Amino acid sequence: MLSERHIPMADSRKLRRAVLFLIASAFFFALMNMFVRLSGNIPTFEKTFFRNFFALFIASGAMIKNRCSVIPPKGARLDVICRSVFGYAGVICNFYAIDRLDLSDASLLNKMSPFFAIVFSTFLLKEKANKVQWGIILMAFAGALFVIKPTFANAALFPSVAGFCGGMCAGAAYTFVRRATNKGVKGFYIVFFFSAFSTLAALPLTITQFVMPSWQQLLMLVGAGVSAAIAQFCITTAYSYAPAKEVSIYDYSQIIFAALLGFIVFGQVPDILSFVGYIIIIAAAFIMFRYNNRHHIKNEG
Repeated sequence: MLSERHIPMADSRKLRRAVLFLIASAFFFALMNMFVRLSGNIPTFEKTFFRNFFALFIASGAMIKNRCSVIPPKGARLDVICRSVFGYAGVICNFYAIDRLDLSDASLLNKMSPFFAIVFSTFLLKEKANKVQWGIILMAFAGALFVIKPTFANAALFPSVAGFCGGMCAGAAYTFVRRATNKGVKGFYIVFFFSAFSTLAALPLTITQFVMPSWQQLLMLVGAGVSAAIAQFCITTAYSYAPAKEVSIYDYSQIIFAALLGFIVFGQVPDILSFVGYIIIIAAAFIMFRYNNRHHIKNEG
């Protein structure tokens, strides 16, 4: 079994900051998902374009304030680009799922990202997980099956798989965020580059499939973009303060926010299998959190 000492731990002050920023990001991501759903029959790529276009304005303000170059730092260019590619793919999958699933189901599948972040961190950051941690990750994947319901009788199978893939891409993106910040890249620059990259990537299909939004839909898209920008700043900051293994449990507060918004705004109530999946995945996240913290204390002693 690999020792926990292979995994660098954040100090208590950084850990508290990471937790606060992660909970804040969870709330604003849930809010973003609500706005995306409320924007109605706008095509997925168009929603992605507007989401990142409005977020780009906010990120540009931070760039101007800090007088930062738009060119990626030389030693971290590949990390910033990979973060943007995986992040863009994750947003497309997530938005596709949001429009076709209950808000809480789509959010839950996207929140597989912390488990995928641990997997990718093993290879990209050399933060080696041990057998217990791999077992917990498998437990989370088993829980996801209850939400996905992989049978041909499930009409929402493809959107569910898309949501799961969105979580995988997000996990990869957050790992590259940590690689970039470890090399000194500022969080606001990562958000700016991702927003610019995603806006340009979504533009061609937005033009060919364009649907003129009403002013109400445009307002929802603005809300999605602003919420996304705030959430991105928060989660980028959170993962720069602490490894995914130490703070991932708090990312699951988004499920609570999404379930509340889904019920209040859309009257959505998940089915019993989804609830079972929620319990398994959140339990897996809690076990991982407790396990990592217990070993943290033991190593400090």
